[in-house]
Amino acid sequence: MEITYYGHACFKIVSQEGKKIIIDPWLTHPLAPEDVDLGPYDYILITHAHGDHLGEVLKLSRTAITEVIAIHEIQQYLLAKGVPKATGMNIGGTYRTNGISFTMVPALHSSSFPDGTYAGEPCGFIITLEMGMKIYHAGDTGLFGDMALIGELYNPEIAMLPIGDHYVMGPKEAAKACQLIKAKKVIPMHYGTFPILTGTVEAFKEELAKYSFKPEIIPLKPGETYFLE
Repeated sequence: MEITYYGHACFKIVSQEGKKIIIDPWLTHPLAPEDVDLGPYDYILITHAHGDHLGEVLKLSRTAITEVIAIHEIQQYLLAKGVPKATGMNIGGTYRTNGISFTMVPALHSSSFPDGTYAGEPCGFIITLEMGMKIYHAGDTGLFGDMALIGELYNPEIAMLPIGDHYVMGPKEAAKACQLIKAKKVIPMHYGTFPILTGTVEAFKEELAKYSFKPEIIPLKPGETYFLE
């Protein structure tokens, strides 16, 4: 299994059985690597409708095998834009397909389409792969106490957490989130893309040092891949 970070909140996951998943496919941001896999993908996950998360979904979702998974309002928007295969769901639900399950969990943020209209609630995803590996992509979010329930119910092995501050959690809040979720491995995201996202991995580690539970931090540069057995 492998996880490739494309910067900001975008990740590619290749499952144990070769299924390809991309989350929040913004591939044209200032730190995006030149060598980007443009698919086809089996699944595209969208956490909310802001442009830095919808990204290139319309371009990447035109193949027959690609299924976009998002909250209902985003699904309806994508279908109206001509996306051939989009599945809508909502907070708390689980969608099971081809040995993989996608559970939609809350996120504290906002969500609107490019014209400013309401786009449903923002979310995160628990992705359970074929062999049982669970990955939590928190989406754009602030800290909230029910992250403890996410950790208790789903017990993710890996958590992808924003640390950039201003629009999302900063290092202090992300360190506390680690205590609630208790994932063994954490990949920081949504930092450094713009000057206003001031949170750093170093500051995140300093905040984590104040706690007894210290997950393994896996800082990936855009384009880097993390491999798991």
